[in-house]
Amino acid sequence: MIDEPNKHYDIVVAGSYFCDMVFTGLPEMPRTGADIYARNFQMVPGGTYYIVQILHHFGLNAGWLSDFGNDLFSQYVLAEAEKTGIDTGLCRRYDEPRRFVAASFSFEHDRGFVSFEDAPYQKSSYEELSPLKFDCYLSPGMDDWQSVEMLNRLPRRREFTLFIDCQHTKLTLDTPGLITALQSVDIFAPNEGEALAFTGEVDVFRALDRLAEVVPAVVIKRGGKGAIARRGRETWQVPAIQVEVKDTTGAGDSFNAGFLYAHLKNLTMEECLRYGNITGGLSVMNAGPMQCVDINSIHEMAKNYPNYCRI
Repeated sequence: MIDEPNKHYDIVVAGSYFCDMVFTGLPEMPRTGADIYARNFQMVPGGTYYIVQILHHFGLNAGWLSDFGNDLFSQYVLAEAEKTGIDTGLCRRYDEPRRFVAASFSFEHDRGFVSFEDAPYQKSSYEELSPLKFDCYLSPGMDDWQSVEMLNRLPRRREFTLFIDCQHTKLTLDTPGLITALQSVDIFAPNEGEALAFTGEVDVFRALDRLAEVVPAVVIKRGGKGAIARRGRETWQVPAIQVEVKDTTGAGDSFNAGFLYAHLKNLTMEECLRYGNITGGLSVMNAGPMQCVDINSIHEMAKNYPNYCRI
């Protein structure tokens, strides 16, 4: 549903919302035959909502292309978005359930999900995007790689940055046609595990080398080890901030939002990585990223970054 085709967006974020039911404080990993109780529970909007929420808090005009139905979960997330002031004008509405639900069991260094969706997310179409003006387009995962050809045909392709995350996928660099698609992506941003699986390498810097042969700019998120990036012949390695980890759900999405805020403000790659690390790091301190974080504190931390880093 495109309500204002001539409106200019700083960024368009495309992808499913999720309603995240987050269980933390578990005594052990869930397993069959065991009845395990978590010490804490929260239900929060998730999926691409994380990214749009943070970008909105940063003061950016973010368009959100997502699917919503007439079900309880859709209405809950939409209500939270509108309460926050998120622009939902690009969201599609269906008169049937569009449930995107994930139960997350989260530990300090990793998490797992059990998820459900009524129907796969409807990928963005040329008809939806061609009337829009935007400076950046974010696709949350490589499973949308076949949309790259369509995105490259958009009339303003030279005017926006195409940023693609990886997320868990069975695709690899050997997938037919994938290298060609990646060559026209501006920034590719997997996490460390995804980069290793995607390239078949066992060392993250070797994975960075391989990806940089294909994509103009590569960013690899490394959690508590920070982030690394390569653009042309330049390489950056920025350590993580020191935080107490409570829930890692949405940390990668939060990193993307911080990174892209800095990118859209034309900051250096090192500053982009700083903003990504800070935003991703602060997000793991609560269930549901950015619930209690002051954006002004992120700017202050970016200025004095070494003071907050791991030793």
